[in-house]
Amino acid sequence: MTSESVASKIYAVSHLTGEFVLRSGRTATEYFDKYRFEADPALLDEVAAQMAGLVPAGTEVLAGLELGGIPVVTALGRHVGLPCAFVRKTAKAYGTRKLAEGADVSGRRVLVVEDVVTSGGQVVISTRHLRELGAHVDHALCVIDRREGGMEALAGEGITLLSLLAREDLEAAATASE
Repeated sequence: MTSESVASKIYAVSHLTGEFVLRSGRTATEYFDKYRFEADPALLDEVAAQMAGLVPAGTEVLAGLELGGIPVVTALGRHVGLPCAFVRKTAKAYGTRKLAEGADVSGRRVLVVEDVVTSGGQVVISTRHLRELGAHVDHALCVIDRREGGMEALAGEGITLLSLLAREDLEAAATASE
Protein backbone atom coordinates (compact mmCIF):
# COMPACT_ATOMS: atom_id res chain seq x y z
CA MET A 1 0.00 0.00 0.00
CA THR A 2 1.44 3.36 -1.04
CA SER A 3 0.67 6.75 0.45
CA GLU A 4 -0.91 7.65 -2.91
CA SER A 5 -3.27 4.71 -2.55
CA VAL A 6 -4.13 5.68 1.02
CA ALA A 7 -4.70 9.29 -0.08
CA SER A 8 -7.08 8.08 -2.80
CA LYS A 9 -8.99 5.91 -0.34
CA ILE A 10 -9.22 8.70 2.25
CA TYR A 11 -10.42 11.13 -0.42
CA ALA A 12 -13.01 8.67 -1.73
CA VAL A 13 -14.43 8.03 1.74
CA SER A 14 -14.19 11.54 3.21
CA HIS A 15 -14.93 13.96 0.35
CA LEU A 16 -18.59 14.95 0.37
CA THR A 17 -20.60 17.21 -1.91
CA GLY A 18 -23.79 19.04 -1.00
CA GLU A 19 -24.46 22.11 1.10
CA PHE A 20 -22.45 22.45 4.30
CA VAL A 21 -22.19 25.21 6.89
CA LEU A 22 -18.56 25.57 7.97
CA ARG A 23 -17.26 26.57 11.41
CA SER A 24 -16.74 30.08 10.01
CA GLY A 25 -20.46 30.28 9.15
CA ARG A 26 -19.68 30.24 5.43
CA THR A 27 -21.57 27.77 3.22
CA ALA A 28 -19.62 25.34 1.04
CA THR A 29 -20.58 22.79 -1.61
CA GLU A 30 -17.70 20.47 -0.70
CA TYR A 31 -16.72 19.09 2.68
CA PHE A 32 -13.96 16.82 3.96
CA ASP A 33 -15.32 14.61 6.76
CA LYS A 34 -12.22 13.23 8.49
CA TYR A 35 -14.29 11.05 10.81
CA ARG A 36 -15.34 8.92 7.86
CA PHE A 37 -11.81 7.53 7.33
CA GLU A 38 -11.31 7.18 11.09
CA ALA A 39 -14.53 5.18 11.37
CA ASP A 40 -13.52 2.72 8.63
CA PRO A 41 -11.54 0.01 10.50
CA ALA A 42 -9.76 -1.39 7.44
CA LEU A 43 -8.74 2.03 6.13
CA LEU A 44 -7.71 3.26 9.57
CA ASP A 45 -5.53 0.16 9.94
CA GLU A 46 -3.84 0.91 6.58
CA VAL A 47 -3.24 4.50 7.66
CA ALA A 48 -1.74 3.38 10.99
CA ALA A 49 0.48 0.80 9.30
CA GLN A 50 1.98 3.52 7.11
CA MET A 51 2.32 5.96 10.00
CA ALA A 52 4.25 3.38 12.02
CA GLY A 53 7.38 4.06 10.01
CA LEU A 54 7.20 7.75 10.94
CA VAL A 55 7.32 7.24 14.71
CA PRO A 56 10.64 8.71 15.92
CA ALA A 57 13.15 6.35 17.55
CA GLY A 58 13.07 6.61 21.32
CA THR A 59 9.35 7.33 21.56
CA GLU A 60 7.94 5.82 24.76
CA VAL A 61 4.28 6.89 24.70
CA LEU A 62 1.84 7.86 21.95
CA ALA A 63 -0.54 10.65 23.00
CA GLY A 64 -3.72 11.01 20.95
CA LEU A 65 -5.64 14.27 21.09
CA GLU A 66 -9.38 14.42 21.70
CA LEU A 67 -11.38 13.56 19.51
CA GLY A 68 -9.89 12.71 16.13
CA GLY A 69 -6.48 11.67 17.45
CA ILE A 70 -7.96 8.96 19.69
CA PRO A 71 -8.84 6.37 17.02
CA VAL A 72 -5.61 7.14 15.14
CA VAL A 73 -3.39 6.72 18.21
CA THR A 74 -5.13 3.50 19.20
CA ALA A 75 -4.59 1.96 15.76
CA LEU A 76 -1.02 3.25 15.62
CA GLY A 77 -0.23 1.85 19.07
CA ARG A 78 -1.29 -1.58 17.85
CA HIS A 79 1.24 -1.37 15.01
CA VAL A 80 4.22 -0.07 16.98
CA GLY A 81 3.53 -1.76 20.33
CA LEU A 82 3.71 1.44 22.37
CA PRO A 83 1.33 2.44 25.18
CA CYS A 84 -1.14 5.23 24.52
CA ALA A 85 -2.40 8.23 26.42
CA PHE A 86 -5.66 9.93 25.54
CA VAL A 87 -5.41 13.70 25.95
CA ARG A 88 -8.52 15.71 26.74
CA LYS A 89 -8.97 19.36 25.79
CA THR A 90 -9.73 20.01 29.45
CA ALA A 91 -9.51 17.72 32.44
CA LYS A 92 -12.86 16.33 33.47
CA ALA A 93 -14.28 17.58 36.78
CA TYR A 94 -15.05 14.11 38.17
CA GLY A 95 -13.45 10.68 38.55
CA THR A 96 -9.68 10.81 38.13
CA ARG A 97 -9.82 14.44 36.91
CA LYS A 98 -6.92 13.71 34.57
CA LEU A 99 -6.05 15.61 31.44
CA ALA A 100 -4.16 12.62 30.01
CA GLU A 101 -5.80 9.22 30.54
CA GLY A 102 -4.14 5.87 29.97
CA ALA A 103 -0.34 5.60 29.92
CA ASP A 104 1.67 7.80 32.28
CA VAL A 105 3.51 10.56 30.41
CA SER A 106 5.67 12.00 33.20
CA GLY A 107 9.37 11.77 32.42
CA ARG A 108 8.73 9.95 29.15
CA ARG A 109 9.37 10.79 25.47
CA VAL A 110 5.89 11.40 24.12
CA LEU A 111 4.76 11.64 20.50
CA VAL A 112 1.60 13.72 20.07
CA VAL A 113 -0.74 12.13 17.49
CA GLU A 114 -3.49 14.02 15.67
CA ASP A 115 -5.69 13.26 12.68
CA VAL A 116 -5.56 16.57 10.80
CA VAL A 117 -3.36 19.60 11.53
CA THR A 118 -4.49 22.96 10.18
CA SER A 119 -3.19 25.85 12.28
CA GLY A 120 -1.61 23.58 14.89
CA GLY A 121 -3.38 25.42 17.71
CA GLN A 122 -4.72 22.40 19.57
CA VAL A 123 -1.43 20.52 19.25
CA VAL A 124 0.37 23.53 20.76
CA ILE A 125 -2.11 23.78 23.66
CA SER A 126 -2.08 20.04 24.35
CA THR A 127 1.72 19.86 24.13
CA ARG A 128 2.01 22.63 26.72
CA HIS A 129 -0.29 20.66 29.01
CA LEU A 130 1.67 17.45 28.47
CA ARG A 131 4.93 19.25 29.21
CA GLU A 132 3.38 20.59 32.44
CA LEU A 133 2.72 16.94 33.34
CA GLY A 134 6.42 16.20 32.84
CA ALA A 135 6.30 14.78 29.31
CA HIS A 136 9.19 15.33 26.90
CA VAL A 137 7.56 16.30 23.59
CA ASP A 138 9.66 17.10 20.53
CA HIS A 139 7.48 15.70 17.72
CA ALA A 140 3.88 15.53 16.60
CA LEU A 141 2.55 13.13 13.98
CA CYS A 142 -0.61 13.60 11.95
CA VAL A 143 -2.41 11.80 9.17
CA ILE A 144 -2.95 14.99 7.13
CA ASP A 145 -1.13 18.32 7.26
CA ARG A 146 -3.41 20.87 5.60
CA ARG A 147 -0.43 23.22 5.10
CA GLU A 148 -2.16 26.17 6.73
CA GLY A 149 0.55 27.21 9.19
CA GLY A 150 0.52 24.28 11.59
CA MET A 151 4.09 23.20 10.90
CA GLU A 152 5.37 26.72 11.53
CA ALA A 153 3.31 27.18 14.71
CA LEU A 154 4.62 23.90 16.09
CA ALA A 155 8.21 24.73 15.16
CA GLY A 156 7.83 27.89 17.24
CA GLU A 157 7.13 25.62 20.22
CA GLY A 158 10.09 23.32 19.51
CA ILE A 159 7.93 20.62 17.94
CA THR A 160 8.71 18.95 14.61
CA LEU A 161 5.57 18.03 12.68
CA LEU A 162 5.62 14.74 10.80
CA SER A 163 2.75 13.82 8.50
CA LEU A 164 1.68 10.84 6.44
CA LEU A 165 -0.11 13.02 3.88
CA ALA A 166 -0.37 16.68 3.00
CA ARG A 167 -3.12 18.72 1.41
CA GLU A 168 -1.48 18.33 -2.03
CA ASP A 169 -1.67 14.53 -1.74
CA LEU A 170 -5.44 14.74 -1.32
CA GLU A 171 -5.68 17.26 -4.16
CA ALA A 172 -3.74 14.85 -6.39
CA ALA A 173 -6.12 12.05 -5.36
CA ALA A 174 -9.07 14.29 -6.26
CA THR A 175 -7.59 15.02 -9.69
CA ALA A 176 -6.89 11.32 -10.29
CA SER A 177 -10.51 10.40 -9.45
CA GLU A 178 -11.99 12.84 -11.99
